[in-house]
Amino acid sequence: MSTEDRRKFLKVGTIAAAAGLTGKATAQEGNADLNLPNDPDAPPPVGNAPAETNVPAGSNVQAEIDGFSRFKPTRGNDPESDYYLGKKMPGFRPASAGPAPFEAPDLDKLPWKMVNGAKEFHLVPQAVRREFLPGYFIDVYGYNGSMPGPTIEITQGDRVRIVVTNELPEDTFLHWHGLELPVQYDGSATLTQNPIKPGETMVYEFDVHEDGTFYYHSHVAMQEAFGQVGFFIVHPKKAYDPPVDRDFGLMFQNFHVDPTQTISDSWAMDWNWHTINGRSGPYTTPLVCKHGERVRVRLVNFAPMQHHPIHLHGHTYWETGHEGARTPSSAWIPRNTSLVGVAQATNFEFIANNPGDWIFHCHMVHHMMNHMTRQVGPRIRKGVNVDRYLQNTSTRPAVDFTRNDPGFATPGYPQKMQGMERTMPQMKTLWNRREVKGMRANYMMAVKGLMTVMRVLPDDLYQLVMESDEAVEIGAVFAEIVRRFGDPEAYEAAPKMMGM
Repeated sequence: MSTEDRRKFLKVGTIAAAAGLTGKATAQEGNADLNLPNDPDAPPPVGNAPAETNVPAGSNVQAEIDGFSRFKPTRGNDPESDYYLGKKMPGFRPASAGPAPFEAPDLDKLPWKMVNGAKEFHLVPQAVRREFLPGYFIDVYGYNGSMPGPTIEITQGDRVRIVVTNELPEDTFLHWHGLELPVQYDGSATLTQNPIKPGETMVYEFDVHEDGTFYYHSHVAMQEAFGQVGFFIVHPKKAYDPPVDRDFGLMFQNFHVDPTQTISDSWAMDWNWHTINGRSGPYTTPLVCKHGERVRVRLVNFAPMQHHPIHLHGHTYWETGHEGARTPSSAWIPRNTSLVGVAQATNFEFIANNPGDWIFHCHMVHHMMNHMTRQVGPRIRKGVNVDRYLQNTSTRPAVDFTRNDPGFATPGYPQKMQGMERTMPQMKTLWNRREVKGMRANYMMAVKGLMTVMRVLPDDLYQLVMESDEAVEIGAVFAEIVRRFGDPEAYEAAPKMMGM
């Protein structure tokens, strides 16, 4: 942003504050040069834009090192430098503060209490109803009322005691994926232990000498396909260098649910429902961070049999670890797309230097849709609503096999799936989340299946979205980022969506 642009924003902020943001006309009065010319009704400026983007008070990190800037997209001067693409650029959080808290959107953490020198957790395998999308409840298997189960979060060197009480209608086992522990606690079915019968309890107790991204899951194959998994995060006793400000977790899963069914077909070889932390886009809750922060994302692929090429828009990240351990920095790889195989974990780290709403998704086309099934009924009867025939199916019209609908004239028909339209209450559920405040009106049309959003917000907009209860007009934060960091002359208004 130029110095002149920053002066303009200071001017707008002063006038808006004086006017109390009482309306668009007042907020924009005398500032026509800041209007978005393609949309005179665009939301007024929001937040309190600083003249310069600076490192937060109290942090002594640098804004730019060896040609790499934490506040604007840059590469750096030398691929051999430790700071090329932000490789070892530290976050604002000092190492002395310890590891950043782990956040897995839409999932809880499993509480614990110290009992006889061990952190004691209670885990309950059980049948769960998970709302993949508003109004779409699927019957799955999980833990403690959730699918995936709640996160177990500990520190390297802890002794843990995990009390497992089986509420499933069948035998189960618990495996601690990747942990090196005494063999009788490995949970690999009857190879190492007797089954936990329905209603019975087994206690696992062991010391954890490792650190990294792990997870727990049933070691019954069909139960795995029904969703039984949860994060097991072990923070290092000595904080990783460079320290991160955000530590997010995403669990990718696939299910095959036929039309009119609510239970996945675990024998299926293809998968038509896709979830991140138990929800399908756009019900996946965005990851929200501040401009300039160092961010880590731990991604686990718990799909039954499909790999995922994961792509982050707007940034280049470093692969810093996998399910085995943290990778030595000399072997880190810069990427914007990573292939994560079944049962694998990959850790991504990057400096969030490009403000905006960035999609973060699997790039397999069938994984970017919800409930993709073959179309029947109304789809193959031209212009016919079948509701009137439901009481007497003998009067239903014949199927048109001529395929003269214009949709069949283009490859790939049909793209839009029937039955995915949202009702007004469902739309309100999607919008009634703090993390989506101020996003573009039709953002949900872009986020489906294995898709979520990484929101990179300047400090004042982060405060507005995540820390205040102030109402924010739909699209206002997006418009503000375009004003500050984009091309206002090319701004396009989003079409109004249902309920707005």
